Amino acid sequence: MAAGRLIVLEGPEGAGKTTQLRLLATRLENDGYRILALREPGGTPLGDSIRGILLHSPGDISPAAEALLFMASRAEIMERHVDPALDAGVIVLMDRFFLSTYAYQIAGRGLDEANVRAANSLATGGRTPDLNLVIDLDPADGLARAALRGSHDRMERSGDEFHARVSRAFAEFASDDWQDAHEESGRIVMVDGAGTPDEVHNRIMKMLAQNLPGEFGMLDEVKRQ
Repeated sequence: MAAGRLIVLEGPEGAGKTTQLRLLATRLENDGYRILALREPGGTPLGDSIRGILLHSPGDISPAAEALLFMASRAEIMERHVDPALDAGVIVLMDRFFLSTYAYQIAGRGLDEANVRAANSLATGGRTPDLNLVIDLDPADGLARAALRGSHDRMERSGDEFHARVSRAFAEFASDDWQDAHEESGRIVMVDGAGTPDEVHNRIMKMLAQNLPGEFGMLDEVKRQ
């Protein structure tokens, strides 16, 4: 049985990751792929409880505690869902993974990179994504989109300078130099997040076909016919 693929949608607040994951999962399922769609933090009873703390806690959470809560949720979802699905040949789609930790907790909160990378290695068991699709959107536009969903959660309330650092970090991740220095990240490509959901979805499908042609190249070929 062929191993599955781990494909991650990343990006700043309001970039449209959740919408795009839903569109991508529907598209691939309709084309006969076995899909498991998950989100971070969450995806397990423990992870969902941690999500509530991280996003809706009324009090402050220290940067180190915040990072370790994300890692705890990640370790649980890897063991309970991600690793078994990949071993069974399922395509796992993740709404955020550890690039978000690198962007939010290292670049955003200022935590030591070596410590965060070590904790992440423990949480993931060394599992490397096959492809990270980073949806690129101006942080101000993303926060404006997020506000349309209702009141801002704790992460969204972290301030303009914080979100600017996060956005710059995601852009840096796509550089060859950064990827060469972070082999655990897997392939990272940027996707323009401007426009309608369908326009962004089409860009994602193109990037998927280009970067994983063995599994998804035919989807792009069918579309062009």
